[in-house]
This record gives sequence, C-alpha cells and structure tokens, in this order.
Amino acid sequence: MDSDQEYIYESDSGNESSGDDVGIDFDIDGEPGSSGSGKYYRDVEDYPYEVLSTEEITRHMIECIKEVNSVVNVPVKNSSGMEECDICFLKMPSAMMTGIECGHRFCTSCWTEYLTTKIMDEGMGQTITCAAHNCNILVDDQTVMRLVTDSKVRIKYQHLITKSFVECNRLLRWCPYPDCNYAIKVQYPDVRPVTCKCRNIFCFNCGENWHDPVKCHLLKRWIKKCDDDSETSNWIAANTKECPKCKVTIEKDGGCNHMVCKNQSCKADFCWVCLGPWEPHGSSWYSCNRYDEDEAKQARDAQEKSRAALQRYLFYCNRYMNHMQSLKFEHKLYAAVKEKMEEMQQHNMSWIEVQFLKIAVDILCQCRQTLMFTYVFAYYLRKNNQSVIFEDNQKDVESATETLSEYLERDITQENLADIKQKVQDKYRYCDQRRKKLLEHVHEGYDKDWWEYNDA
Repeated sequence: MDSDQEYIYESDSGNESSGDDVGIDFDIDGEPGSSGSGKYYRDVEDYPYEVLSTEEITRHMIECIKEVNSVVNVPVKNSSGMEECDICFLKMPSAMMTGIECGHRFCTSCWTEYLTTKIMDEGMGQTITCAAHNCNILVDDQTVMRLVTDSKVRIKYQHLITKSFVECNRLLRWCPYPDCNYAIKVQYPDVRPVTCKCRNIFCFNCGENWHDPVKCHLLKRWIKKCDDDSETSNWIAANTKECPKCKVTIEKDGGCNHMVCKNQSCKADFCWVCLGPWEPHGSSWYSCNRYDEDEAKQARDAQEKSRAALQRYLFYCNRYMNHMQSLKFEHKLYAAVKEKMEEMQQHNMSWIEVQFLKIAVDILCQCRQTLMFTYVFAYYLRKNNQSVIFEDNQKDVESATETLSEYLERDITQENLADIKQKVQDKYRYCDQRRKKLLEHVHEGYDKDWWEYNDA
C-alpha cells in the first residue's frame, strides 16, 4: 500500500473516563492502578495477559489491518474521463468518483453523506455496506477514512470499529465494569480470571465477575433464572388456580369456596376446592366431598413440587444475594481502612505495620465473592458424598468470614490494637487457607467427575 493512501486515526480517544479513577488507590507498588506505562502484564496461574487502552487497541487494530492488506492487496482502479453518479445522477470527472470491490462507483460527495449518515445516525462501523441498492459488499476502513473528513465523524467511526474489532476478536475482551474503556488481550482464550486497571476482576471466557467455583454455563443459567419471570410463575403455581372456564389466574382472598370469576366476559361460578360448577353443590347427589385419590394426588403433587422448587430456589438465592450485598458493604471498608491506616501511621506506626488491615479487607472480599458463587454451584449440584464435604467446607469458610468481618468492624484504638491485630491476622490467614481448600476440592471434583447437576 502506498504511504499516501494510509490513514491515521485521531489520537484523541474521546473517552470521558479512562477507568483509572475507579476504586480506592492505596499506592502500593505492583498493584493495578499504580503509576507507570499505559499497559502492564500480570501472571495469574501462568495465564499472561495485557491490559490495553483505547489508543493501544487502535494501534493493534491498525497493525492487524496492515498485515491483512499485505496479503490481500486490492489494486486501486484508475480511470479517466467523465462518469455519472448513480445517486445524484450528476456527471463529473472520474477522479471525483470512488468505488469499492463490487465495482459500484459514486461521487465523493454522495459517499461522504452516505457514510456520515451510517456512522452518526445509525451507529454503524465495520458493517457499512456499499451505497448501491441490494449490494452487501462492506466498505473497507481505508475508504471510509479517506472519504470522511469531519473530525467528529472520524472519531466516532474509530470508536465503532474499535468496539467491533474487540468484540469480534477471540483474544480480546472489553472490561465489563461501567465506564471502563480498557480491554484485555490474551495469548489464548480460557476460563481464567483477569484483572483490569480499574481493579475489576472478571472471567475472560464469559465476561462476568470472576465466579469460581461455578462454571460459565451454569452461571449463565442462574443469571437468566434470576432475571426472568420464572420464580414469579412458581409463586403463582403454588398459590393460585385457574378459572375452569376462561383459564384466568385467580388468587383466593377469603374463606368462602364459592368463587365468581372477575373476568367480565366470563363470570363463571365455580368451587375453589374441586373447580367444578358451583350450582350443583347444594344437591344431594353431588360428590364434591368425595375424595378422588388419583386426581387429588396429581394436583397435590404438582402444587407441592412447585412450592418445593420455589422454596429451594429462595434458599440459595437469599444466601447468594446476602453475600452480594455484604460484598458491597465490604467495599466501603476500604475507605474506612485507609483512613484508619493513616491515623495509625500518625501514632508512630510504620507503613508496613498497618498493611494487615488492607490485606484483611482484600481477603474478606475474596471470601465473600467465592461464597456468593458457591451457592450458585450448590443450587445445581446433586447430593452425593462429595457434595456433603463441599457443604462442610462452605460452612467453615462462611463462619470464619463472618468472624473476620466482625473484627474489622470494631473500633480499633491504640489500646486494643495489639489484640485486634493478632486476631485479624490469624483469622484472615485461616479464611484464605480454607477458601483455597474449598476451591481445590471443587476443582478436584471437576477433574474426577464427582459432580452431577440438577435440571433446575
């Protein structure tokens, strides 16, 4: 490609937030968010990755484009004379006409207007097709950047194609944290935790918060279950009945078993107990009081099954949500801990001596997050001998985590500092050890096929 045909993206990324201002910065060497170059490398269980800014993603994308162009070198069509634009129908010199691989050629003005509309109004980037009717050939990036001269349009196009480039590249993933504009670049895709510069830790495979020990596909099912109306449906099935005529859902709000459907087009009279017509209930021959074993068992089993399913879901969901809520509160501890650390340093304690507080909060948050996802894992897990061991490990971690949380919420003074410090250090070491043991047991179960799942 000739050098004068190459295009350069605007250096201004247009980002309102780089993500650097997210979270509490303790200025600890080697921690995410510390000063240094725009990118850094982290090894998590031998899984190397890069954190890329928007500008670095753009440079990487341009390098990839150049590599492709060096292999697929499309010749530039040179022509002379006059041509008619198929959009505005004006005749103009061929030098003012532009075409792409499909051969359709339009004037520069029409191309520019068409591309600007696609970019600014429709938010399209790499999916912009030829301006010709029913032509599905995509307009290449070089052509777009050559024809579009407005800086705002060029910057938006850069953002759009960068976003598309990351989303279509299996080795790249945007950080899902709100307003973060960094992406993670890996050497190979895998179910591994990656840490962004905004301090967000997420699963590279699915993009959700790091969710060990539950696998991605089960977490996806859980999130869908929590988001949709399935549990509302369970409650309706457990507490309501359908009108035998119009099938509208009815909830009993009184003691009388004589029901009148409130559906204006129905108004059916029926018995809440047997769902039969109410009229014959006063007749001596009617057998509403006679127990039909098969029919009653079928109805009872269906209702009990629905209630049991709802109760089971709520059991695990409540504990999942409780740890999630506690985790949000625990993050507020960072601000309090930072203040306490600064106060303690003013009382002749060194920076090193006060680090135990930050370590404790870090481990507390790790335990909360692990425990949160153990309840998703447990919800789908079928009972067996190994699941009992898992629940014992879970209980141990949970108990120790609550104790550590209580220690950290105490008012630490110079008088009780030595006692509290020893208790906090002992407990966070125990929490960290037990959390790792719990995860090791689950991973061993994955390797040895111990775990079987419910269809819930």
